[in-house]
Amino acid sequence: LGEVVTDGQDVYWLESRPDEGGRSVVVRCSADGKVRDVTPQGFNVRNAVHEYGGGSYAVYDGVVYFTNWDDQRVYKQSHGSTPVALTAPPEVPKGTRYADLFVSEDGSCLLCVRETHQAAGDEAVNEVVCINTATGDISVFASGSDFYAAPRACNANGGIAWLTWDHPNMPWDGSRLYSGGFNPGAPVAEITTVAHLTGSNEISITQPRWSPGGTLHFVSDASGWWRLCAWRDGAATELLASDFDVAGPDWQFGFSSYAFLADGQVVIARGGESSGELLILGPGARPVRSVAVPYSEISYIVAGHGGGHVYFIGASPTASNAVVRCDIESGECTELRSTMQSGIDSGYLSAPEHIVFPTTDDAVAHAWYYPPTNRDYSAPDGSLPPLMVVCHGGPTSRSGTAFDPKLQYWTSRGFALVDVNYRGSSGYGRAYRDALKSKWGKYDTDDCIAAARYLKAKGLVDPERVVIRGGSAGGYTTINALTFHDEFAAGAAYYGIADLSVFIGDTHKFESRYLDSLVGPYPEEAQRYHDRSAINFVDQLSTPMIILQGLEDKIVPPSQAELMVEALERKHVTHAYLGFEGEQHGFRIAANVIRAQEAELRFYGIVLGFEPADDISDDVFGGTLRQYR
Repeated sequence: LGEVVTDGQDVYWLESRPDEGGRSVVVRCSADGKVRDVTPQGFNVRNAVHEYGGGSYAVYDGVVYFTNWDDQRVYKQSHGSTPVALTAPPEVPKGTRYADLFVSEDGSCLLCVRETHQAAGDEAVNEVVCINTATGDISVFASGSDFYAAPRACNANGGIAWLTWDHPNMPWDGSRLYSGGFNPGAPVAEITTVAHLTGSNEISITQPRWSPGGTLHFVSDASGWWRLCAWRDGAATELLASDFDVAGPDWQFGFSSYAFLADGQVVIARGGESSGELLILGPGARPVRSVAVPYSEISYIVAGHGGGHVYFIGASPTASNAVVRCDIESGECTELRSTMQSGIDSGYLSAPEHIVFPTTDDAVAHAWYYPPTNRDYSAPDGSLPPLMVVCHGGPTSRSGTAFDPKLQYWTSRGFALVDVNYRGSSGYGRAYRDALKSKWGKYDTDDCIAAARYLKAKGLVDPERVVIRGGSAGGYTTINALTFHDEFAAGAAYYGIADLSVFIGDTHKFESRYLDSLVGPYPEEAQRYHDRSAINFVDQLSTPMIILQGLEDKIVPPSQAELMVEALERKHVTHAYLGFEGEQHGFRIAANVIRAQEAELRFYGIVLGFEPADDISDDVFGGTLRQYR
């Protein structure tokens, strides 16, 4: 569930459905409380800008504008009718892409980020465009920078704002906020003035938007935390000196971490270990008011019609993602849709505990610890559970406390689990996020090992049965941990990186310079790239590994998995390799998600010497399992 949008008294959201091959569908809850699909069969509301997409649809007076995955064109769907293409077919298949859709307040202009890919293989071109919602005519009014995001117009003052950044920055490293005068009614939509308001290569700005009264708001990390600010009298004014990050890294478009109420108040969210709160910020010197909610993770906040309530995606350790309506006065929360169609008895759910532990270079790191939990079983007296160390992707990302069935799958089967927010993770301020710069491949691995050692020292886990798993950047950490260290008995790498040089010439534009900060500029730091790429040290491989890969992945190509499989085979190390047709960077198809999870459990059973209670045969490996003594 994601991308919550309101339109009058209706609320919309996006659903990704594994049982439909990972298809994403716009869903509407109307004023009468009825929930219906808006997107008809044959359409998939998803875009590939930056490869991660986001901001895939917008709604204006019941008309839905959306991007379709199969061709990346923008479609217009009027009041439940068949969608009609608004943009022309691209010259290169899927080569012209649109994201961050936003309709101007008069409904005449669809603002969005356009990414154009050239047949010759040149770097994609990003720009901000306006699509005439009646004719489909397109005008470009911001170009020349490497990246753009969040074009937002305001009728109250005729203004527009947008974000931009350039290589080698990622948006969370540094970005710039621009504003101008906007005339969507002109024959060709135009910006009449342009001003750089705030932000730089060292200050990250995100989520610009206009209040109902025409004041520009945004989130800035100039203080060391992502804090909500307003642009007043030519300067940024912090609305709350928070010691927590209001927003997160912009891996996708369309995030919404705050909302405006009709009376001028602003709502932001603060999560916790098992529950959270909505903070109501009043104008001027009015005090902050807190509304407790039973959700520890809160995202995609938008205001409801009339301003008396807000909608958001909420989750907790015992409740899966849900679209929630919250009454601001009473705090009463109503779930309109939940990803968990039937409840799971709490006796099968493990509750997270926040732990802080020492790590290398006299630093500390953070993690969530989950003990094994299953009401029907208990371990033999005197025994300790195996430990699973989980390293998240990104690496500029974070692990939260939302109910995760993939995680609870392990704790319900007897594993203790530690979900590590290693140095470089977001959510702990700018200094912690920047700690990984030039240290990727070292600090992330160090912190995963330190978490395992901390729990072993506490006597909570079996020191001989520790495994590690991760996807994408977490897959890179997993591969490094299994190659350069002897801490783990086995591991699972999902679409992980074995050779950092792939990001120099064989990855997409968005992340093509990401390693300049995480590792160092290339070729000046070529030796560092070599030393932190496990593929160059296959002579050290001795730990069993299962590798899982989407065969249509454009971010971490299948060649990375194949390199590791070849090395494991040459070294006669026990391994298995599952490549999934039709999957990109992250698995979306239900059958593949299930098979990957079961294959991983079966693999650990083979290595650690147990027979899973689940009925899983070696056929799950598709003949790729290779066992060696």
